[in-house]
Amino acid sequence: PAIQEEIYRKDDRLLTLLKDVYVESRDPPVQVKDGGGEHLPCKHEEKRITKLGQLEDLDVKKVPKGKISIVEALTLLNNHKLHPHIWTAEKIAVEYSLELTEVNSLLEFFIPFTVQEFPKETKKAI
Repeated sequence: PAIQEEIYRKDDRLLTLLKDVYVESRDPPVQVKDGGGEHLPCKHEEKRITKLGQLEDLDVKKVPKGKISIVEALTLLNNHKLHPHIWTAEKIAVEYSLELTEVNSLLEFFIPFTVQEFPKETKKAI
């Protein structure tokens, strides 16, 4: 209760000091340059041609460096799953122009699924 009273109590000395404070702020005038119809230069991204193999018709043809397409992601994940000693994270990073940390995260957190067919004799048990 004593603290509550202290919080809500008016302090006349602080109020007079607060009334003396005056802040004025102004933005500098905005200067618009007349470009004469010129277009601003856009950021030019370096692109690479995708490595798609037989699925070439299903995906984009060029992607920015440091990125991969969906088909490439599935392909590299499958290659790593089938041959992890050949398709290491370092080789994938070099092959697809990716950061090694991103490739390690991709291989750790994204696992391609496999389709399994049950033999015909066990279908009745299901």
